[in-house]
Amino acid sequence: MNYKSHLQKDSKLGAAIAAQPACVLSIQEDLFSYLCASIIGQQLSVKVAAIIRDRFFMLFHTREELAIQILKKDLDALKSVGLSNSKAQYIKNIATFYLEQKNNWELLHSMTDDEIIEFLTQIKGVGKWTVEMLLMFAMGREDVFPDDDLGIQQSLVRLYNIKSDSKKDLKRKMQRISAKWSPYRTYACLHLWKWKDN
Repeated sequence: MNYKSHLQKDSKLGAAIAAQPACVLSIQEDLFSYLCASIIGQQLSVKVAAIIRDRFFMLFHTREELAIQILKKDLDALKSVGLSNSKAQYIKNIATFYLEQKNNWELLHSMTDDEIIEFLTQIKGVGKWTVEMLLMFAMGREDVFPDDDLGIQQSLVRLYNIKSDSKKDLKRKMQRISAKWSPYRTYACLHLWKWKDN
């Protein structure tokens, strides 16, 4: 069974995504660079994020031993490409963690989603949502549901007419609705973001 026919068993979701083409997940080899790029892009428009990311990676001659190169740069050098002080520090935190945990980092693809979240959120500046985006967009994991994502929250409130008296209550209701999409919740979210944007 393809994922779309599974998701369309939910009539509301099915109606919302019926006209959309199927989504394809991609897998990135270089998860370290992806995580750095992800921190750079947070709370910025797509256009601005792309410019700063390009400038950031141009600071380095190669992606080889990128973590070591990052740690050799001082904060001012990293900030010179448009990074805030906190983002520059978070990227240094990622580089330090990567070098300290190299053996475990190489096991990421064999870990469960929850194990990856627990492992990477040890890094100061890397939260659960950031790791969920990595799972979805860089590791091709099919069953991720980022319930902290504002776009997903807004989509579900609108599509299912959810009434909630607190964030906790909203998330509980979202989890209940999304449970029936498993094991394809990543695809459901990709379609919901598209649906919301259109």
